[in-house]
This record gives sequence, C-alpha cells and structure tokens, in this order.
Amino acid sequence: MATLTVELGERSYPILIEANLFNHPEVLTTHLTTKKVVVVTNDVVDTLYYPVVSQALKGYEVSKIVIPDGEQYKNLQIFEMVISKLLEMSAGRDTTLIALGGGVVGDLTGFVAASFQRGMPFIQIPTTLLSQVDSSVGGKTAVNHPLGKNMIGAFYQPKAVLIDTNSLTTLPDREFAAGMAEVIKYGVIYDADFFIWLEENQQSIKHKRIAALQYMIARCCAIKAEIVAIDERESGLRAILNLGHTFGHAIEAEKGYGIWLHGEAVSAGIVLASVVATKMNWLEASEFSRIESLLQAFDLPTVAPSDMAYDDFVRHMRHDKKVQDGQLFFVIPKGIGKAVVTNEISEEVLRAILS
Repeated sequence: MATLTVELGERSYPILIEANLFNHPEVLTTHLTTKKVVVVTNDVVDTLYYPVVSQALKGYEVSKIVIPDGEQYKNLQIFEMVISKLLEMSAGRDTTLIALGGGVVGDLTGFVAASFQRGMPFIQIPTTLLSQVDSSVGGKTAVNHPLGKNMIGAFYQPKAVLIDTNSLTTLPDREFAAGMAEVIKYGVIYDADFFIWLEENQQSIKHKRIAALQYMIARCCAIKAEIVAIDERESGLRAILNLGHTFGHAIEAEKGYGIWLHGEAVSAGIVLASVVATKMNWLEASEFSRIESLLQAFDLPTVAPSDMAYDDFVRHMRHDKKVQDGQLFFVIPKGIGKAVVTNEISEEVLRAILS
C-alpha cells in the first residue's frame, strides 16, 4: 500500500493507494470518528461499489444518498436535495459523510460537509482516475453555476482519501482518458521526469497494469499534496494546478456541463495554453509537440470546439476565479516541468489563438 500525507498541521490527512483497498475494512473504519455514516454516491457507482463499502461498515449506522451521474448534476439543486436528505435522516456533526464516486460526487459531498451545520467530517473514496489524481486531494469543494464552473464552494479538507485502483477496471475508456489529462498536467507544470515516465510507459498505462497505475496515481497525489501544503487556499503556487482550466472551464460552460468531459476540456485548454507559451517564446516547438503528442496518445482532444469564437471564450473566462482587478490571468508552461501564472497575455495574442 502506498501511503502519503497532506501536511496541513492539525488538519493533515493520509492518502492510501492500493489495488485491493476495498477488501480491507479496517482501512476505512480507522478513519471514522462517528458511529453514523452517510455514503453519498451516484446511480452508477451505487451498483458497483456501495455493497462492498457498506459491508466494510458493519457495526455502523449506515445510510446512503444517491445522486444522478454526470457533471450537469453538480449544481445547487442537487446540493439542496442532499441537505434535505440529511435533515430527514437527523444527521449532524455526529455523522461522517463518505464521498463514493468521481469528481462530481467528491466535490458536491465535500461542499455539503463544509456547509451542513457549519462542518461535518467526510472521507473521500474516489473511483475515477480524474478524482483519484486530482479532485479528491486538496480540499477544494464546489458546485457549478450556469455562468461558471466551481463558482460556489469552500476549502474543506477530508479526514482521509482512500484509493482502490481496482475501481479503474470498471471505468469507461473515455473517462479514463479524461483523467489522463490531469495526470499529464502534473508533468507539464511541475515534474519533467514524470512527463518522460509517462511518455515511456504509455502502453502499461493503457493496459491498466497495476504497478504503473499505482506509481502514476501516487506521483500525482504526491505533487498535489506538496503544492497544497505550501499554498492551501490558492493564493500563490497552487494556481499552477489550473493549467488548461481557464480555457477548459469556458468550453464546459459554453457547450453545456457534461457534453465535454472535464478532462477533455482541460486537454484542449492545455494545448491552447501551450500555444500561448510558444508565441511568447516560453516553450520550445519541440516541447509543444511532445505535450500535444502525449495528449493525443491517450485519445484526448487537442483542438477547441470549432464553433467557439474569441468572444465565447472571453465571456466565460471573465468569471474565472483568477480574474483580478478586471484582468485575466492564465497558467502558462515555461518549458516542460515548470509553469507560471501571468496576466501578460495580450488581447492580440488571445484573438489570434481563439479565432
């Protein structure tokens, strides 16, 4: 079992990664401090993994709340529904929420945990690649608004993140590929050696070989844990984790949440950010080619929607959380392994790229 720690003082918590984690009930129960447990999941994961998780919780008072599957359901209406269910169950601070599912379930459950009675404990059990390498770690919780993604939320850390890599065997190929966009992102922004490892281990990853998956997920979590420990609330360094997201969130909002998967939109966004970097002479053409090729190797889109114009992008990007004093800030790679947050991108450059 790979074990990492997100170092946040008294709010520190472990990330545990193993191929058969669901077969070890004690790994879950060790992190429970309440006898009441409510599992929040979606209607797909409910059938696949709720039975084994509920079996691991024998002796606890366990309930579940099932939400629809899909990014379009990460909204205030579903948030209110979950709150109402908790009230009907007489849940309180003596109840632990368990987020069992992908990024939508994790983000929404975390926001509920942060908000309900001003805070209740919760545990992340991510079941998609994207949630395992990114959204389950770091305490960002949120729901979407029609005008912008993740606009309503809170920073709220879980008690633990428990990752069973076997859950990836039931993940559709498209969703696995979408998760790879976030994986590749870590190599681009922070770790050139990891980027090389991804280039050299494409086949092992595609065939979901356990050793490759465990190393890959652990490395992504380690990078994110290191960054979050330095900058928990995204006042500086943590912003580089948003490479591709300013463009990507605009695509998601414009096309409709769930039409483009989050990772697919991020992939196109990474390429757009890399085009900006080449135009500013921050990224060599050969490095751009390697980034684009690695994304394409995992069947990810590297071109934005053809029916989105400059004005479509800017309308949504104006709602980006990195906007300060009316200025747009972008995460841009400065070579593979390093990224910066900058407002130096001119309108002329943006129009040339997004037209």
